Amino acid sequence: MIEQELKQALAERARQSLYRNRKVMASAQGSDVSLSSQAHDGEFINFASNDYLGLANHPDVTKAFVDSANKFGVGSGASHLVIGHHQEHHLLEQELAEFTGRARALVFSNGYAANLSCLNVLLGQGDLVAEDKLNHASLLDGGLSSGAKFRRYIHNDITSLDKTLSLPGNRKIVVTDGVFSMDGDCAPLADIITTAKNHDAWLMVDDAHGFGVLGKTGAGLCEQLQLSEQQVPILVGTFGKAFGTYGAFVAGSETLIETLIQFARPYIYSTALPPAIAAATRQSLKIIQQGAELREKLQSLIQLFRTRVSALDFDLMESNTAIQPLVIGDEQSMLNIAEFLKANGILVGAIRPPTVPKGTARLRITLTAAHTPEQVEKLTDLLAQAYDQFCSQANESLAE
Repeated sequence: MIEQELKQALAERARQSLYRNRKVMASAQGSDVSLSSQAHDGEFINFASNDYLGLANHPDVTKAFVDSANKFGVGSGASHLVIGHHQEHHLLEQELAEFTGRARALVFSNGYAANLSCLNVLLGQGDLVAEDKLNHASLLDGGLSSGAKFRRYIHNDITSLDKTLSLPGNRKIVVTDGVFSMDGDCAPLADIITTAKNHDAWLMVDDAHGFGVLGKTGAGLCEQLQLSEQQVPILVGTFGKAFGTYGAFVAGSETLIETLIQFARPYIYSTALPPAIAAATRQSLKIIQQGAELREKLQSLIQLFRTRVSALDFDLMESNTAIQPLVIGDEQSMLNIAEFLKANGILVGAIRPPTVPKGTARLRITLTAAHTPEQVEKLTDLLAQAYDQFCSQANESLAE
């Protein structure tokens, strides 16, 4: 019976145009990739990854990984609190603390574990957690599993946040993405800080999509807005986006980090990242700190894309980050455009519910410093053709 119920659920997902298939990479990550699977095969220009600075296959990052693996092996062998905490982890944590202007930093195996750890350690019954409605799933899951009263406020709406924080609670924590992964917009952190302070609440910011690409030295949205540890006590970042590697970290006070080390179950009971990953991430961090030219190139490509797409009739969301979403609305129409682009050698993210709300299916186009202006122009030329072929016909049918 269970098997039949599972099959029915899968069939229903397919009927709703929500079924997902994995693409099989046959090359290094980059602006140009090779896929090898029955459904996806060939060479493509990649506008679907989060490798915003093109560091996932950077020769210096790769060399740091290989050199460390040759010296220290592949696996870390244990959790951090047993015997898995390597000097590469330790040095990375020190460098991240300095990079973010925080007292300390703590490296996690992934961003999901980092977010669950913070919220489950700091919150419990009788507390209140206020989360933006468009927060990443790991933040939502962390809040839901914490045992605290869980409330979501309207996206980037300070009035809604103020009303939410007026609810009773012992400890109160506001949780928001820095850059929202599906919309590409930024949280109004200055206003959130003022509101949180009025309610004696802490602020937790997951800046996974801001680190590396925002701020003078790439330290993210908090650096761009010149926000201190006192204003943003809990700062989370990941390495799988602009850093081009894998893992995550939490930065904050000595007390916060030591509390996570002692009480965070995902940290205590997870095998530590391989030392070679930490070494590669340290090299990425050096490149990011010296990467003003990469960030400037990325910004120029973003502006080129927005200028060209703005001349079309697509619903281009307001975003000045590397995430450029085109809302199509209908799931099947969005899939048709994504397939048209793929048939012409372009990969984009095809995002559907439940990742985004019903009726807001979109092409999630991500730009990187590894792209060329010519690649961006090819993408926008194909988008113009796709609009004429799919969207114009749909609009005419609706009008009739």
